[in-house]
Amino acid sequence: MKILVLNCGSSSVKYQVVETTTKEKIVDADLQRVTDHAAAIQEILAQIDLSEIKAVGHRVVHGGEKFQHSVIVDDAVLAEMERIEFLAPLHNPAAMAGVRACMAQMPDLPNILVFDTAFHSTMEPGAYLYGLPYEDYEKYGIRKYGFHGTSHQYVAMQAAEQLGRPLEELKLVTCHIGNGASVCAVQNGKCIDTSMGMTPLAGLVMGTRAGDIDAAALSILCKEHNFTIDEAITYLNKSCGLKGLSGISSDMRDLDPVMQTNERVKIAIDVFIHRIVQYVGAYVAQMKGCDAIVWTGGIGVYRQFVSERVMSHFSFLPNCQKLVIKTNEELMIALECEKLLAGN
Repeated sequence: MKILVLNCGSSSVKYQVVETTTKEKIVDADLQRVTDHAAAIQEILAQIDLSEIKAVGHRVVHGGEKFQHSVIVDDAVLAEMERIEFLAPLHNPAAMAGVRACMAQMPDLPNILVFDTAFHSTMEPGAYLYGLPYEDYEKYGIRKYGFHGTSHQYVAMQAAEQLGRPLEELKLVTCHIGNGASVCAVQNGKCIDTSMGMTPLAGLVMGTRAGDIDAAALSILCKEHNFTIDEAITYLNKSCGLKGLSGISSDMRDLDPVMQTNERVKIAIDVFIHRIVQYVGAYVAQMKGCDAIVWTGGIGVYRQFVSERVMSHFSFLPNCQKLVIKTNEELMIALECEKLLAGN
């Protein structure tokens, strides 16, 4: 089955055509500096043979609590996506602009939403609730949702295949470490906890994101920088992490070569690795063991010193294996579309 997979960002559209039977990428391209998603979709469709395309799979960052699985778009889905737009105001509107453009230009083709949050919907309240009045969760949906779920799900499945054991019998910690980064505890095939929170800002130190921080620090940032709350959140998302700590770059490819000679870069990487160790250790404890720690993402795959330094903390787990697996979120999205169309 051929599936068109779209990943619409605020100013870019990445797209692939995936043959699910062979797991082959027939088309793999992107458009940059997009200002009009309808025009971008029109340009993409003009370059693709649509005769065998069975559906369009859309990567959507946030599904809130309602969407715990992939869904075929209809009017009710569109209405709910509009209602929860506030949960991911930088990401979801772009994705839905792509959906509406596809619906307008290919009205007979199913559009399927595949959510970054869906894999994490198996967390229990003890893992996803914050220490706020319960009414704030009930009224405003303030809770941990988690992200990178499609990637965590894919590499967990691949890890089980490499280990030659059923996923349902395994305890895995999956580490998606790139410019955005998150860690996930996968027990018996299900996510039981993950490091990102209500938004992708929480958890690990990332390329430009601060990760976990004392909420009271916001008042100091707002006062000293004369920030509004929204400006402070933007600062934590765009100016912190490796970029802010190193003073050089958010890109580990820039930092790696100079970490032995630049003290700030060394400190930045130490903080980055320390946070990963904290989360991996917490999840090993939560699962009471671990069969494998799985590494993916640009840093997880290509900057081996990071995973090696983290793994050195877990030598007390003699049977825990290190697996490095290149993620394939587009294939996972295509397979989710195939499964949904088949009624499974």
